[in-house]
Amino acid sequence: MKTKILGLIGIVMISTILGACSNYKFKEDHSYPVEDFKMTDQRGETVTLEDLKGEPWIAMFIFTKCVTVCPPLTYNMTVLQEELVDLGVEDYKIVAFSVDPETDTPEVLTEYLSNYPVPDESKWHLLTGYDQKFIEQFALNSFKSFVKKPEEGDQVIHQIYYYIVDEKGNSVKTYDGYSETEGGVQFETIAIDLKTLIGERLEK
Repeated sequence: MKTKILGLIGIVMISTILGACSNYKFKEDHSYPVEDFKMTDQRGETVTLEDLKGEPWIAMFIFTKCVTVCPPLTYNMTVLQEELVDLGVEDYKIVAFSVDPETDTPEVLTEYLSNYPVPDESKWHLLTGYDQKFIEQFALNSFKSFVKKPEEGDQVIHQIYYYIVDEKGNSVKTYDGYSETEGGVQFETIAIDLKTLIGERLEK
């Protein structure tokens, strides 16, 4: 009898969870239009904002000489991609804007990415091919994100967030990509949000 009761409780719990998931809606935090751009990725290919439109993408800001937050920020993105693989999510891209474009050539970015356990490199665009002033203004205008290269030293100041950009090219949600707080980066939440946004786009 006790076993049957526990079994029924388990069925009810699973049904409740599945019901909650089916009713889940993506909620944007904001809507900032990403400025038009034409850049070069780690494969030496030209990437524009127009190329990325049509499906959501995840953005971040990094640079290869970074000795603090960029390695974990990049590694965490590979963990997030694993979550997306597990959820069967396919229609997305991962876009990393270099905040040190003078140093970060396509070849340097390729070498940098090779140091990480990337599940699917074809989804990644590590972008460069612009000047320092451009990326500082671009980050601020498109993502409300601070980027500044100091006059001395090679450690560029930048923020450590992930940004979901919708299929129209608007930054709509921001997440902590490097968290030292309890619970850490919310990989599952980000992955489910992206999956939900993709599903809602396909339903339109």
